[in-house]
Parts: sequence; C-alpha cells; structure tokens
Amino acid sequence: MIEVDGGRGEGGGQLLRMALALSALTDTPVRVARIRAGRPTPGLAAQHVTAINAVAALCEAEVTGVSVGASSIEFRPGKLVAGRFSFDVGTAGSTTLVLQALLPVAAAAPGAVRVRLIGGTDVRWSPPIDYFNRVFLPLLRRLGARADVEVLRRGYYPRGGGIVEAVIEPTRSWSPLGKSERGEIERVRGIAHASNLPEDVPKRMRHAALRRLHGIPDVKVEERVYQGEEAVGQGGALVLWAESEAVLIGADSLAERGKRSERIGEEAATSLGAEIESQATLDVHAADQLLVYLARAGGPSWFRVRSVSGHLETMMWLIPQFLPSRFAVTRERGGCEVSVEPGA
Repeated sequence: MIEVDGGRGEGGGQLLRMALALSALTDTPVRVARIRAGRPTPGLAAQHVTAINAVAALCEAEVTGVSVGASSIEFRPGKLVAGRFSFDVGTAGSTTLVLQALLPVAAAAPGAVRVRLIGGTDVRWSPPIDYFNRVFLPLLRRLGARADVEVLRRGYYPRGGGIVEAVIEPTRSWSPLGKSERGEIERVRGIAHASNLPEDVPKRMRHAALRRLHGIPDVKVEERVYQGEEAVGQGGALVLWAESEAVLIGADSLAERGKRSERIGEEAATSLGAEIESQATLDVHAADQLLVYLARAGGPSWFRVRSVSGHLETMMWLIPQFLPSRFAVTRERGGCEVSVEPGA
C-alpha cells in the first residue's frame, strides 16, 4: 500500500483525487493521510466524498474512512468497470472537479462510461463548466480521449443543483504533446453567461474583456442568459480561450456577490493576456490537469507554462509514486518549459 501525505505541496483536493485515480489505474492500494491539511477547513468536503465514491464505483474499490470532515482514508481498487452511474454532490460542490477525478479512470474502463453529476457547475476554486468543455476537453481529445460533457442545468453556490452528463469511451493509448513553437494567436473566443441575473450582466462582462483584449485581431465573445429551470440560483462566469494552429489556452473569472461585471471581464482578459504574452503552450490550469495523461503517453512531451503552479509541482511529486515517469522544469525568461518522460 502506498502512503500519500495529503498535506504535501499545495495540500488540496486535487492531490486526493489524483491519488485515487492513479490507485485505480495501477491497481495499487493507497492510504491518504492529512487530507487537505493545507486548506483553512481541512478534511473531506462533500465534493471530495462524491469524487471518492465515483472513482470507487468505477473500479469496484473497497474504501474505509470516507465521511465529511475525515482526514484520512484507505482505498483498495478492484477491477475497472463500464456502465451508467449517477452521483449527487448534495451541495454546490464542483461537478468539474468530480469529473477531473473520474475521467482518467473512465477512459481506462473496458467499455463506455455514462455519468450524471448533480452539483455546482460554476463555483469557486474549480474550473467553470465552459472552461472544462471549451479548453480542457478539446486538449484531452488531442491526446486521444473520446469524451463529451453536456450541461443540462447550471448550478451555483450555495444550492448547487446543476446537472451535467458525461459520456467517456475507452482510450487505449495516449498521444504525447510534441515540442513546437506556439506561433501567433489567431483568434480569441469566449462565453459570458449569467443566470437569474439582469440581462445586461454578460454584456458588461464582454465589453470589459474586449477593451482589455484590444489589439488581438479576431475576438468574439458570446453572451448567454439563463432563467427559470435552466439554472438553480444566481451566478455567472466569463470563460475566454485563445487559439493558434497548435495551441489552445484559456482563462476565466467567476461572478460573485458584490463583484462588478466589469471586473469579471477585466480579470479574465488580463489573465488570458498574461498567458499569451508568456508564449505559453498550456495555460497554468490545464498543465497540472493534463499531467496524469501525459505520464501515460506513448512518448515524451514538452510544454511551456507562464509559471509552475503549486498544483503542477504537487502532481510532479505524486505521479511517479504510481507510474514510472520523470518530470523536469527549465526556467526561461517569461515562463518555464516542462518535459514529461513516461516510463522513466
């Protein structure tokens, strides 16, 4: 059994989620202690319990110690299975973070996995569902994934209630990210959405973002307004992504009580502008989320990031405990180049 210190590095939920996914993928029992020790409220929250239950269901695992607030668990995986599953976080806990845990496991299943998740779709400390669908999933498909996620209803803090459905087909081999020059950004696209809020909110987000992105020749941001049964509660977000022939990078900002729509637009655009200026080939959020797939690819990968986040550092520490792999970071002017060597 592998012992994992859940307070290592950034000490958050991603370390726990990926430890369980790697346990399932490698058929290796794991004990995770000091769960989320680096957070103001340590231990398991509702979304972490749901993620554990989701991964356990996909590999028929035996799990002990799982309850809200628990600081350690043991996870003994069994065989990977396909089929239909449904999980309800019960709060506004993030559906995208539950997807982050189950996707690598579902892609290794013997057949298609269909999952319905109920919870938050656009909530703090997690990727908004539009970032997941427009940035992360397209990147994952480039590596070989066959996965689709449909949003049936938006859900926000504090009630949750959003519904997403995912279909994941098996992937038997993963492609590496080749070393390439990024080239000039060709276009920027985005989605500004608001639910059960004044209709001018997405428009104000969009206009603020466009002002900050002045100088990029092809920028289009879609405005969406959801009302009634299309969403539970009030909320919104702006997700932006920039594309060149070989690169897709994204950024986002979430609507929160007391936060002006213009600030949301400025935050997302400023963040995307920093990614573009740094010549990044993966944005700072996608890099750590893709690492588990690149560590299982059929060859070495290289990518450039604006900065090495705490999440990325933690994943580079965790993954080699389960998979033979080696990571190296070369700090360069304006960013860092990361290399991934599977099987090392």
